Amino acid sequence: MGAIDELLSPEVVARLRSVLEAAAPEIRWDGLAELPAGYGAMSIRARADAVSGLMLASLGRSGAGYDAGASAVRQALAGEGLKGWMVWPVGETVVTLALDDGATASFDDALVLLAELTPRLTSEFPIRRMLRHDLQRSLLVARGWASHPDEHVRRLASEGTRSYLPWAVRVPGLIADPGATVPILDALYADPSEYVRRSVANHLNDLARHAPDLVVAVAGRWMRDGGEDARWVVRHGLRTLVKKAHPGAMALLGFVPAQVEVPRLTLDREAVELPTSLEFTADLVNRGSEDARVAVDYVVHYVKANGGLSEKVFKLAVLDLGPGEEATVRKRHAFRQMTTRVHYPGRHALELQVNGERLARTEFDVLVPEALDAD
Repeated sequence: MGAIDELLSPEVVARLRSVLEAAAPEIRWDGLAELPAGYGAMSIRARADAVSGLMLASLGRSGAGYDAGASAVRQALAGEGLKGWMVWPVGETVVTLALDDGATASFDDALVLLAELTPRLTSEFPIRRMLRHDLQRSLLVARGWASHPDEHVRRLASEGTRSYLPWAVRVPGLIADPGATVPILDALYADPSEYVRRSVANHLNDLARHAPDLVVAVAGRWMRDGGEDARWVVRHGLRTLVKKAHPGAMALLGFVPAQVEVPRLTLDREAVELPTSLEFTADLVNRGSEDARVAVDYVVHYVKANGGLSEKVFKLAVLDLGPGEEATVRKRHAFRQMTTRVHYPGRHALELQVNGERLARTEFDVLVPEALDAD
């Protein structure tokens, strides 16, 4: 299990219990000492839910509803102990209490409390259920956060409302109405904090998955109105569309069709045995009479379990080539088993992509020791 799953460890939960007992001794928090069976094998998401469930059970045994729970959290925030990954289940608890309470006042106060919690870690995960429950009311508050003096709260406005936030529950309304969060992004794309701008770029990249034309239109406006920071946000936010050679995104970043050829694409070996890496070298030449700005990517075609191929595009370089100019690019690509990618033996392929056009391809074999042993 990866280190990420250790972030909400039993020791962290024990510290959380101590913080809560000091802040609200009238509530019996001893349930936090009884972690469920199999806790050590749970993902970080499952751990956060489990710890929140223990907090809710403690509050329930004490007859405490939203007001008492929110008060306990704010008392804990008055000290320094409530910080780090223990904040995630605390935020989830606040949201559950507010939604169970059902009162508008509790809903609104919970959003305020999530903003108070977010500088201690982030409230981007708990806010998702608030968005699912009442999207428009939550977004109205998030738009206000975009002008907050704390960069963590401003980032929450963007990060918490992303369409495909990792580890987070999906919010169908955000996908159905991709323009709903544009006012937040408009307020933050030129934010003085890189921490915030990076979130805006990732948010824009999320939107590109299901609203590419909207993203290009928004990015074009930012490019006209913004400075270098805005241009960085646009380049980073359009990265997926560039890999897919979306015409609008390519043109916006200056990658127009060019007469570029790849006369040579070579590998340093014909077969690799995991774990290892494969180095490739490619020559490019501009055969046209105009300067060419080119986005060079490479595509690895991986063998799937059923023997078919599945491709993934990787960024490589951005080059400016004058008429007749040549350039050489090199890259070493790692092959190792990961939780996010399982490698299978067989004939793989590598292609070079220039401004979205596939120009050269070569093949190689991948040998997986486990598969060889099985034979």
